Amino acid sequence: MTLPRSEYPRPQFVRADWLCLNGEWQFEADQGDSGLDRGLLTRDLKDRITVPFCPESLLSGINNLDYYHAVWYRRTVTIPEAWIGQRVLLHFQAVDYDTTVWVNGQEVGRHRGGFASFTFDLDGVAQPGETVTLVVRARDPRTAPQPRGKQAREYGPEGAIYVRTTGIWQTVWLEPVPQLALRRPRITPDVANSTIRLEQPITNNRPGLRLRAVLKDAAGVVVTAETSAEYDLAPRLDLPIPADRKRLWSTTDPHLYDLEISLIDAQGNVVDRAQSYAGLRSIAIVGKAVKLNGKTVFQRLVLDQGYYPDGLMTAPSDEALRRDIELSMAAGFNGARLHQKVFEERFLYHADRLGYLVWGEFGDWGCSHNGPLDGEHQMPTAAYITEWLEVLERDYSHPAIIGWCPLNETWQSITDNITQLDVITQGMYLATKAMDTTRPVLDTSGYSHRVPNADIYDSHDYTQDPDTFAKRHAGLAEDKPFLNHFNDWGVPSHMVRNPNWSLPYKGQPYFVSEFGGIWWNPDVKPGEVSWGYGERPKTLDEFYDRFNRLFAALLDDVNMFGYCYTQLTDVFQEQNGVYRFDRSTKFDMECIRLAQQRPAAIELVE
Repeated sequence: MTLPRSEYPRPQFVRADWLCLNGEWQFEADQGDSGLDRGLLTRDLKDRITVPFCPESLLSGINNLDYYHAVWYRRTVTIPEAWIGQRVLLHFQAVDYDTTVWVNGQEVGRHRGGFASFTFDLDGVAQPGETVTLVVRARDPRTAPQPRGKQAREYGPEGAIYVRTTGIWQTVWLEPVPQLALRRPRITPDVANSTIRLEQPITNNRPGLRLRAVLKDAAGVVVTAETSAEYDLAPRLDLPIPADRKRLWSTTDPHLYDLEISLIDAQGNVVDRAQSYAGLRSIAIVGKAVKLNGKTVFQRLVLDQGYYPDGLMTAPSDEALRRDIELSMAAGFNGARLHQKVFEERFLYHADRLGYLVWGEFGDWGCSHNGPLDGEHQMPTAAYITEWLEVLERDYSHPAIIGWCPLNETWQSITDNITQLDVITQGMYLATKAMDTTRPVLDTSGYSHRVPNADIYDSHDYTQDPDTFAKRHAGLAEDKPFLNHFNDWGVPSHMVRNPNWSLPYKGQPYFVSEFGGIWWNPDVKPGEVSWGYGERPKTLDEFYDRFNRLFAALLDDVNMFGYCYTQLTDVFQEQNGVYRFDRSTKFDMECIRLAQQRPAAIELVE
């Protein structure tokens, strides 16, 4: 049997040995979350599921959209005997939401968070050569406050909300590591000094231990560097690149250097080795411009929600991940806002290779509804920010990521205590800046900007009339951009406790990070739910006219650093993508692409 999603799941930190655990597992729903009391830990489970697809998906073999308060998984696995003498790590790329794992009946760890990867060390519990039983319980209550992105709390999809994802939804795998081991590195490009900086955490310092890194390109070794690893928990190495081998990563030339990292003991033996890669590129803010390698690159972004008809949040194949990027680029976009979902590492790997700019985002469009608080005053738990920090640590080294967005559409200052929103927004922003000083951070995408002098400022505007849209976005040159206001949503004035829901604009780089969403599905069937923003165009020509004029209003403005159009594909009933949900073509893509060409005069100014 061919294992689904059997490609290496962590392409920026690769070891030679690993074992994919995708495929058939035992499975059982636990609606009352009473499985532990009922003995599900110690007996066979009733059903079968195909991992890594969630039970709501067709590809899982379950295809049930009903509520799962908890689910259980069980399988046996023989740990390769060739791994004797090494510790065994059990990796989960993503499980939604609250996970507990047992090996041979012994609890080995817990994790809370549906988007972040996590690992349990099986040392002392399972050894190479043994056949062991793995049991996983995932709790996913629909009413508890948790980051859930576009996952529905009610039954079925509606409007801009889709179906739920419960349990394992990315690859599960085993990996052997030595007692003296490398951990995930942080790779930071320094264009000004033509250097790749490596910060390499290790497990277990020892006298005489050394760290070696070799940077390579297609012509061979570029530079080799080495330092002591016997004192620091995370030794640092600079890899200076000679002028004749310097090649920047960009959208037009996404050059990647290969990186080999070795841990060497006092006798000169390599005790651990991993393969990685690095891109040499810089991001800077100059006035209202966001510059890549010192040059203004207008960011033609598309909103990508990463849903698939058969796999939901899980791509059916690695090829499907790459294909989405290629489809976006064919439509004229040079990047994406990865919306309300932490995308799997394989997507970022393909973005790195293809020169595709992405904004990383947390899937937190509601602990319950829209934003980190809701009308029921449900507060985020500590796991909320913890999970975001895990995501930042995992994805830090990808050159394709050119900005972070920790929150989306926070609006709670309309009716609630604005102090609560300030604490959450500033906490998420400061955590992001503390983890990564090299990228700009948008405090929240749309609605309530609550961080003074945040790196980026934005708005969401789904106005469908191009003339009105153009007028609303004509004031940026005078530092008077369009700002979201509670009146745009028809909120009754008596409900508004604080009308100043955003701090004033201070001249930061500005973009319209959601617009368009033009509703178009000429093939809608009787009884089929179809939804989009505003009034649906009556003809295809009317669609193209609206599409072109909305883009022109933003492309004509030299003060705007980019835009983000909603969206790449239809998603269930939300039928406003430039492609259908199955990725088939809806439009003449040459028309879509040509609509995104900036006037030559503006390109010359840049």
